[in-house]
Amino acid sequence: MVDFIVFMVLFLGGFYLFGISWSLPTAQGVVFSAGILLVSLALAYVMRQRGSDTRRSDNWNQRDN
Repeated sequence: MVDFIVFMVLFLGGFYLFGISWSLPTAQGVVFSAGILLVSLALAYVMRQRGSDTRRSDNWNQRDN
């Protein structure tokens, strides 16, 4: 559940930055780029979670030895 909350905060925060970047008088590119980074981090965070969706024990070749 915590993973989902972290994902949603990063993902929706990135989209929020996308939206407000157009109305800022300065630093539009910086804010838009920060939004891209947040969305990318959110997607990378979800994809790297162990056992996500496939429920495999050897997810992304990370073995428990």
